[in-house]
Amino acid sequence: MTGARLRSDIWVSAYLRRCAVEGAYAVLRRRGAAEAGAIFVKIDPLDGTALLFGPAPQSEAGDGEDRVFTVLHKEARIEPVEAEQRLTRQISFDPDLWIVEVEDRQGRCFLDLAG
Repeated sequence: MTGARLRSDIWVSAYLRRCAVEGAYAVLRRRGAAEAGAIFVKIDPLDGTALLFGPAPQSEAGDGEDRVFTVLHKEARIEPVEAEQRLTRQISFDPDLWIVEVEDRQGRCFLDLAG
């Protein structure tokens, strides 16, 4: 049995606190729909590259996992401008999405990842 999904605003608030506890600097760049907006996370490892994560298909969520993410690129890391272009495309499809940006020299994401 699966419970109700955590609201996006509550999940993002908890994620920002988690990043802070882990010593990473995280900011909310775009506020989306409070109840169910999709969440995208851009990681800046402060080396001129970026990582971009978005929602994984619900079929990839395991038991007890509220939100599962996937890397949105095939390369290990991408150029920051490419990450921004991908986010801009996502916004054109879904104006209610959330964007969180994290600066972490180790490139940690603190997300539950699919597969």
